[in-house]
Amino acid sequence: MKKTVISGLIMLFGWAHFVQAQEAPSTDSDYSKWQIRLRGIVVSPDEGASIETIGGDADISTTFVPELDFTYFFTENWAAELILATTKHDVEAVGTTAGDIDLGEVWLLPPTLTGQYHFTGGDLVPYLGAGVNLTLFYGVDEGPVADDVDYDTALGFALQGGFDFMLNDTWFLNVDIKKLFLNTDATVNATSALGATVTADVDINPWIFGFGVGVKL
Repeated sequence: MKKTVISGLIMLFGWAHFVQAQEAPSTDSDYSKWQIRLRGIVVSPDEGASIETIGGDADISTTFVPELDFTYFFTENWAAELILATTKHDVEAVGTTAGDIDLGEVWLLPPTLTGQYHFTGGDLVPYLGAGVNLTLFYGVDEGPVADDVDYDTALGFALQGGFDFMLNDTWFLNVDIKKLFLNTDATVNATSALGATVTADVDINPWIFGFGVGVKL
C-alpha cells in the first residue's frame, strides 16, 4: 500500500514537472506560487456494501466540516493541491438478516493530492483536477451491538472541479466539488450478539461540496 501511494505521488509530481518544462515561458512572471483556502465542506457518501453471511447494505451519514488546502503553482496554469480535513460518520448495516445494526461511529482522515489546470484570464478562474487519496480510519466507536469494528486503510482516486472568484489581487472566494472513489474492507466482530465475525466490502465514494475563501501568497 505505501509503495503504491509513494509511486502515485512521484508520478503526479513528475507529470507536473514535465508540463512545466514543455510549456512556453510565460510573459507574466507576477503570478503567485502559493495559495491557501479555508472551506466549509459537505461530505456526502455514495455508499454501498457487500456483507458476507448476513447480507444487507451500508448506510453512512453525511457530515459538514472545515477543510484547509494548500496549492502550489508550477506555472500560471498548472498546480498541485494538498487537501486536508477529517470527518466523523455514523455507520449502520441495513436490511441484513439480523435487521438494521448500529455500527457506531468512525473518524476518517483522507489527505488528497490533486494535479490541477487553472483557466486564467479574468476574475473568474475555473479549474479541473485529478489525483490520489489515502484514507485512514481512526477513533472507532463500534456501537451497542458489535464487540469491535476494524476498517482497512484505503487508497483511492479523486476528481475535482471548481472556480475561484477574485475579490482583488490577493483574496478570492472559492466553490469546489470533488468525487472520491474510495473502498475499504470492514471486519465486524459480533460474537456476543450474533455468534460470528462478519466481513464487508464497503464502497464509500463520497461527493464533497465546498465553499470558502482563499488568499494568494
